[in-house]
Amino acid sequence: MKLIIATIKPFKLEEVREALTGIGVRGMMVTEIKGFGAQSGHTEIYRGAEYAVNFVPKIKLEVAVTAAMADQVVETIATAARTGKIGDGKIFVLDIAQALRVRTGETNEDAL
Repeated sequence: MKLIIATIKPFKLEEVREALTGIGVRGMMVTEIKGFGAQSGHTEIYRGAEYAVNFVPKIKLEVAVTAAMADQVVETIATAARTGKIGDGKIFVLDIAQALRVRTGETNEDAL
């Protein structure tokens, strides 16, 4: 089992969700986050004053899948989230040692 963590631009969330649903992903966790990387923030003007915005709004997706499906999920997220501009995001893949569905007691791949 794999846990895929992806950071994407907020306006790409629905497109990524639809793409993942299309390949059979049955669930994901979504969190609104702020961060910076190569993008390094930007400046905005509010009521005539210029402010530095050091953290950029992003969306963090967490998707648990079988190991066999991980590469397809990564490619799907990358394709759907890509704009070709700086700040498109990152994808990380981690191993899951154990999973448990609380309601039914199912474990590991059955719990996904």
